[in-house]
Amino acid sequence: MLSVPTLWTVFIINFLALGLIWAYVARSYPAFGAARFWTASALVASAGASCAMLRVMLTDSLLPLLAAGTLMVFAAGLAAMGIERFYDKPATWRATLLTTALAFAGLGTFIFAYDSMPMRILVYTIAQVTPFALTLKLLLSSENGRVSPGARLAGIVASVLIGIYALRAVGALLQPGEFSFVRFSAGQSLVILLMVFLSMALNFGFLLMAIDRLRNEVADLALLDDLTGVGNRRHLLQRLTEECARSDRNGEAFALLVIDLDGFKGINDTHGHAAGDACLQHFTLMAQTRLRPGDMLARTGGDEFCIVLPSSSLREGAMIARRVLEVCRADAEQCTGRDIPIAVSIGVAQWTREIGPHPDRLVAAADHALYDAKKGGKNGYATYEPKLPKTVEASLRKRA
Repeated sequence: MLSVPTLWTVFIINFLALGLIWAYVARSYPAFGAARFWTASALVASAGASCAMLRVMLTDSLLPLLAAGTLMVFAAGLAAMGIERFYDKPATWRATLLTTALAFAGLGTFIFAYDSMPMRILVYTIAQVTPFALTLKLLLSSENGRVSPGARLAGIVASVLIGIYALRAVGALLQPGEFSFVRFSAGQSLVILLMVFLSMALNFGFLLMAIDRLRNEVADLALLDDLTGVGNRRHLLQRLTEECARSDRNGEAFALLVIDLDGFKGINDTHGHAAGDACLQHFTLMAQTRLRPGDMLARTGGDEFCIVLPSSSLREGAMIARRVLEVCRADAEQCTGRDIPIAVSIGVAQWTREIGPHPDRLVAAADHALYDAKKGGKNGYATYEPKLPKTVEASLRKRA
């Protein structure tokens, strides 16, 4: 059977290794704030385990026990703050410091004022499990319609830890003296080994959460235009494919706007590419002010943009086109000095049964309308009106 000092050494090394891993993550991804809290939690837990090992070797003093309990409670609070930061919740120090202070006061009371191991274990248990209990809902709730596998693992491990601490507290109250983490017994050795394993599993869950979040962020960046921050061509094609498939199933139409900045090559040639980039960014901001919730603006390349209007008719698409034109014209009227006025041409098309699940057909229809708008003098819009089948057109001519 392994000795208790040996097991606590394993505990210390485990937390130090976890701290180094999280420190590397925090250094590599500075914007990932949760990693800093999980780094601090692992290092503080390592210090707490070191104090607990001192209690085993210095049996005449209970000060290491007070320090170990306080540090482990503080580490649990830091881990919970990391969970809150991960889910973009306010991670305030008040609750963590208050819990740690109360744990310190409670442990100190039942060490020096009234020596009672069961009460020390009860105080420690309540302070240790409270932060995890308060964050269980975050770990087990869905985010964007799905529960992260890492969060699920962390939630399950946290629940098991809460259960172990609760059983230990009940056992300490019923059988005082038999439930101490520093007492040399087969049962306590097994509990310490289990705690080492669970602490690794908990941090592995946190690591999976981090990987899942970073992977999603990378996937999102792959769908955004670097210059303007709106969707790129890949994102547009994904959205159009989804909308066409949905419309093909339920028959509900949607509209597409294809937008081209008039005279953009002249802007680049006269004022430089930096000025052209600024025009693209400025147009993006103006257009977004005229869109509705759920509408999608994307830059498909160069000076061409598209707007997807879900559940919209050709008439509603034309209304949005007029809004975009109006804001561009109003902005152009206010241009003075070296300001560059922006003019656009817009083609509007609506999904029909003939288009079916093929987004390229809808894009071709909107491009056809855009060509008509350019031919009509630019700085305007045109709508695509599908030609009637020849049989229907002949029938109408006969009636006429």
